[in-house]
Amino acid sequence: MIETNFGYILLLGTLGFFGYIGFQAVSDKELDSDTYLAARGTQSWQVIGLSLFASGMGIWILFGPSEVGYYGGFWDVVGYALSASTPFLLLAYVGPMIRDKLPDGVTLADYVRSRIGREMQLYVGIISVVYMFTFLFAEFTAIGKAMVILTGMNPLIPMVAVAGVTAAYTAYGGLPASIRTDRWQAWIVLWLIIALLLILFAADIGSLIADAKAYNPEDAWSIGSMSYMDSFASGLALVIAITAAEMFSQGNWQRAYASKDNEALKKGALLAAGLVLPLVLVMGILGTVAAGQGALADPSAAFFSLIVGASPLLLAAFVVLGVALVCSSADTLQNAVVASITRDIADGKMKLSHARIATIALIPVALYLATGPTIGPLTFDALGVFEIFLFADLLATATVLPVLLTLWDRVNSKASLAGAICGLLSVIAYGAFTADISTGLGYIVSPTNEWGLANLHVFLAALIGSGAVTIGVSLLLDEKQESATDESE
Repeated sequence: MIETNFGYILLLGTLGFFGYIGFQAVSDKELDSDTYLAARGTQSWQVIGLSLFASGMGIWILFGPSEVGYYGGFWDVVGYALSASTPFLLLAYVGPMIRDKLPDGVTLADYVRSRIGREMQLYVGIISVVYMFTFLFAEFTAIGKAMVILTGMNPLIPMVAVAGVTAAYTAYGGLPASIRTDRWQAWIVLWLIIALLLILFAADIGSLIADAKAYNPEDAWSIGSMSYMDSFASGLALVIAITAAEMFSQGNWQRAYASKDNEALKKGALLAAGLVLPLVLVMGILGTVAAGQGALADPSAAFFSLIVGASPLLLAAFVVLGVALVCSSADTLQNAVVASITRDIADGKMKLSHARIATIALIPVALYLATGPTIGPLTFDALGVFEIFLFADLLATATVLPVLLTLWDRVNSKASLAGAICGLLSVIAYGAFTADISTGLGYIVSPTNEWGLANLHVFLAALIGSGAVTIGVSLLLDEKQESATDESE
């Protein structure tokens, strides 16, 4: 742990730098609503790739993969890494098609409206806001936790500081400011993580490999071994759930429209996928290293257990890294939530001034939830936030195929709406078939298995049911339309 006052200097200095970059990005520009939310057609593939990478790499990278590695085996680690990169791979190939069909869009729900209607746009907008807002306050919680581990400072101080600075430059400069800071944040994250991992692996690579293969000798809940190969189901569940949810992360779609052209979008998204996959994989493997060394009081901080007693210089670098990571995701999420509220929920009726006010207004609510309060039956601790994420993931899984299948001209808008509904009904049917109706209804709210992890069969039911109904009803309606045409002739 470094000295707390030095930690404050690093925190405020790093935030000050990003704040300056964000304000400078638009200081000499006159922004309209379209530029504020979409920065349409202005960014090269290199910038888009770095921006997607930075905005996707929140401070969760220091907690999530290593915790998954601590508890899971080989396939959980691989599944988590794949789930971080597959949304960018999909964006590379689906994004250009959606741009072509709706050149003036901003969010995925804009496209949904053009193909399925206003009601479905509103539904997709709500899913997106729930998912992204949960992600936002979880990032604030994580930076507070990281700064406690690294510096011992009061967690509320870095939470408020990060929220205030990112909200200020995002409210002022919108997406152009977020993309400009992403470029700096991406390079800082890349260089620092590469340097830090080289230091870790240079210590004793043989010992690290042995610990990664070893099973946790003390924690019965922790498999934590790269030798354990029986976690394929939970690994696949992670890929399906997170990939589906990330397709509704509107920050990705804003950057799709910010790309100069389809080629810039495709190459940028592939660059982001190529950067994310090995990074998340290595961080997950390091979680299994921590597990091999014994039980931890806080498995979510498994990675940090590996740098206990490290030099002050190394810990100082982690402070800068943590701030860069949280800023890169927080500014993206703030602007993306406002874009979804403005375009999808408010039906495009909010002015630029209202969007700026909404950006600021998000912060007190997000900070309050980040402190872990109990509201009604739900406590916003790690388990409660995980349950919210899984709920949003399931809604997204039941909706993603009905939305993406509309790229096929034979898919009917009514069939897509029916598919999204039947995706959730398929979950209930699965629960009723394996147990009873109440179990099926329970899966909607909590799609988990007996170990509290994402239930692969529930997510497969949502995905397959929604896709099958969308295609089946479309073909049925197509046949009826052809029959009606033949009769009229």
